[in-house]
Amino acid sequence: MKVMQINTVCGSGSVGRITVDLIHALEAEGNAGMAAFGRREAPQGVNACKFGTSLDMGIHVLHTFFKGEHGFASRKQTGRLLAKIREYDPDVIHLHNIHGFYLDVEQLFAYLKEAGKPVVWTLHDCWSFTGHCAHFDYIGCMKWKTGCESCAQYKNVYPYALFRDNSRENYRRKKAAFTGVPHLTIVTPSRWLSRFVKESYLKEYPVRVIPNGIDLERFHPADRGLKKRLGMEKKFILLGVAGMWEERKGYAYFEGLADRLDESCQIILIGLSKRKLMKLHPKIHGVMRTDSIEELAEYYSMADVYVNPTLEDTFPTTNLEALACGTPVITFATGGSVESVDEETGKIVPRGDAEALFRAVLELQREPSRRAACLKKAAGYNKEDRFREYLSLYRELWEERDG
Repeated sequence: MKVMQINTVCGSGSVGRITVDLIHALEAEGNAGMAAFGRREAPQGVNACKFGTSLDMGIHVLHTFFKGEHGFASRKQTGRLLAKIREYDPDVIHLHNIHGFYLDVEQLFAYLKEAGKPVVWTLHDCWSFTGHCAHFDYIGCMKWKTGCESCAQYKNVYPYALFRDNSRENYRRKKAAFTGVPHLTIVTPSRWLSRFVKESYLKEYPVRVIPNGIDLERFHPADRGLKKRLGMEKKFILLGVAGMWEERKGYAYFEGLADRLDESCQIILIGLSKRKLMKLHPKIHGVMRTDSIEELAEYYSMADVYVNPTLEDTFPTTNLEALACGTPVITFATGGSVESVDEETGKIVPRGDAEALFRAVLELQREPSRRAACLKKAAGYNKEDRFREYLSLYRELWEERDG
């Protein structure tokens, strides 16, 4: 069995790493896999094909900014992708993020309808069924259920259509392109997202929920003396991690906690930009983004609680990483963030309720360790188990079509 993974990048970022891990999982069972990607570079030793160029990405960015038509450019490099698919002739095609300034989705889906190959499409956000946004939960917009128009976020939310709101036409074109594909199965990482898919124009397709998995061999309790090196041995540590700290990730709630918590507590935020570090609250310890999983696991392990005040999220992997290091999680009741947390492994507080968030921190500070419960919960998100679910799905769809 041969499976081709298609994603914006290969080997970097959470989704890019998933594509590589799936290829390794396929090869471990005697199958074959290839990653086709549009941007950056692939890790050495991975069977991969880059079909995009920096110039084309720049043109696609301008196309999005000025026409508001994200996903409807890059025809030439999409042609190169289709030529590679025909040459490789996979038994199953697995789509991940098809947005990201590198694909003409109409051209790709016209081919998928014609080829009739089994297709798995993992939705890591909501872009596939809206006229613009990758996320809409923050502003509570539900126009996508009937048809997008007059988008409130087109200028300031990815994919940043700075000069034109084209959400109505985008919605129409995406609906026409994405519906009517034979043998297509949608996968979502959370039950929350699967419910929305079933209310969208994608409801004609079967939907499976396969949560994101994590590498338990790398994310596990690790004490290398970090707390002592930072001079925080006697502190109750609150940790926050984000790829980019912004309003939607709940940065302001950490500032509010810093104002109210006493000297026994210390907030550490990872993933801060240089600009944010310069303006950091004096009671918050800031760390720039780290690409070292070992270092990240050490921070998770050192923390007494992982705080995730996200206002918009599909299924945050950071919750799982914290649990795998034995650290309980406090999260807002947002999207799929609540699906990895229960009463034994943390606390769920009403979305945006700063007072409830503060009380939850104080309650965990007084309670005994929840480490054992956290580790038990994390064991259910072993990435190897999740990949086996994908391989089982590939075989099922392949045999169903051929049989």
